[in-house]
Amino acid sequence: MALSTERWPELPYAAWKDTRDTLHLWTQVVGKIRLALTPWLNHSWHVTLYVTPRGLTTSPIPYGAGSFAIDFDFIDHVLRLRASGGQVRQLLLKPMTVAEFYEDVMTALRELGVVVRIDTMPNEIPDAVPFEQDREHAAYDRDYANRFWRVLLAAHDVMSHFRTAFLGKASPVHFFWGSFDLAVTRFSGRKAPRHPGGVPNLPDAVVQEAYSHEVSSAGFWPGGGGPIDYAAFYSYAYPAPEGFGAARVRPAAAIWSNELGEFLLPYDAVRTARDPDAALMEFLQSTYDAATDLAEWDRAVLECALGECGKVRVV
Repeated sequence: MALSTERWPELPYAAWKDTRDTLHLWTQVVGKIRLALTPWLNHSWHVTLYVTPRGLTTSPIPYGAGSFAIDFDFIDHVLRLRASGGQVRQLLLKPMTVAEFYEDVMTALRELGVVVRIDTMPNEIPDAVPFEQDREHAAYDRDYANRFWRVLLAAHDVMSHFRTAFLGKASPVHFFWGSFDLAVTRFSGRKAPRHPGGVPNLPDAVVQEAYSHEVSSAGFWPGGGGPIDYAAFYSYAYPAPEGFGAARVRPAAAIWSNELGEFLLPYDAVRTARDPDAALMEFLQSTYDAATDLAEWDRAVLECALGECGKVRVV
């Protein structure tokens, strides 16, 4: 039976938790390959994955005189490895252990002529074990993997439009496999206080480089590994200006989490809204407004109107 193409599908955390946990680790295997072979880019932007019309991709990874890419396809449920020389390897996404997935991916890379060694200890996951030893996580539900990707695709559309209204330094809309979230970040241009670090299984130097400058950041997180057991959109500032947690943001379902130090908007509140895209845009804009007004960013210099298709921005 064909999978639904619903834009904002249900994504109950309890129903897909095991698949979520396994997929998190699979994306780390793939992400660490990109990390090992790509020169460092500020704020770890060189390690991220990107949303595609079928799933997630590394984008081209340089290797020797050419390049290769690794793509998760959540429609056909395969992992494709493509080299610029024309070679292709394909792995079926199905219930299998992380250890099996890791071995199969490394074998496929060797068949493409790519030799790479990665740090096999997962990042940002408490009590993790190396990929080659993980025989616990092995779930893969095709329906929920597809739903997850469709949420990413819809969120990517809205977050990309939101990004067009900023003239300053801003990240792409990209997927961090460490924290397993889709994110977009805006920068004031000012340096930030040194971050204290302390993220599980992540060097403090990486966190401190990521937060070297003031940010207002937002994204989508599908739940798991933290104090909330539901999918949610988030928004935070670093450093958080005084009074940020007490700011009034929209829509009404948005809440402040003292434990996380960020605003949360439950995914179900967006999915069931009369206009989900507008509800998410309202959350992104109102939390950004609160952060930047309280931190006194130079908004007149940093901002512009939302982009329009086929219309050049007036200067």
